Order: sequence, then structure tokens, then C-alpha cells
Amino acid sequence: MTDNKRVTNKQILNEIKNQKVNITIDPMPEAELNALAIKIVSRMVKLKSMEDWFDHVNRSDIAGAVAYKDLELTEEEEALGEAAKLMTLMNLFQEDEQYEKCAIIKGRMEQVNKILRKKK
Repeated sequence: MTDNKRVTNKQILNEIKNQKVNITIDPMPEAELNALAIKIVSRMVKLKSMEDWFDHVNRSDIAGAVAYKDLELTEEEEALGEAAKLMTLMNLFQEDEQYEKCAIIKGRMEQVNKILRKKK
């Protein structure tokens, strides 16, 4: 049973029986059991409140800005992201027939395309 294969509970119990090991588990006194339960519940509550705090902080604008800065994107990657955003906006404005906005986006797309051409 010392190899790295998975071992079933039945195999473990058989091994214990084969080795003639007597294992006895004394019942825990009620007071100790209650203290243990209180500790477990308090840790679970603490973990839940930490999880809620973490979720709240991650949803904040500051956390998003900090996380975005940590990406350390290259100029080309920034330009590709901007191009994707502009193309999405262009499609939305074309569907709504907002052609003035399309013209503004087209100008910005030309700037982004210059950046991308430089990088190639």
C-alpha cells in the first residue's frame, strides 16, 4: 500500500485490521463539542464576511482601474482593444442610424490604424 495508486477506504480498513491496530475514539464531551461548533461557525461567518468585502472591493471603480494597470499592455495591445471597442460602437450607431457618431468613430479608427500599421 505504499505505492502511489489510489487507495479505497475499504483497503485502508483491511490494512488496519491486518496490522491488528486498535483504534478507539472517545466521545467528545458536550462542552468541548459546543466550543468546537462555535469556533467552526465563527470562522465560517468570518470567511463569508471577508468574501463579501472582497467582492465589494473588486466591484469598485478604483479596483478595476488598478487591476487594468497591472495588465501592462503594450501599445499594440491597447490599440487592438480600442479598435475592437470602436468597431462595436460603430455597429451600434449604424443600427440606430446615428451617423454623426459614426463619423467621429471613423476618425478615431484611422488614428488607431496608424498605430497598428507602425507596429507591423
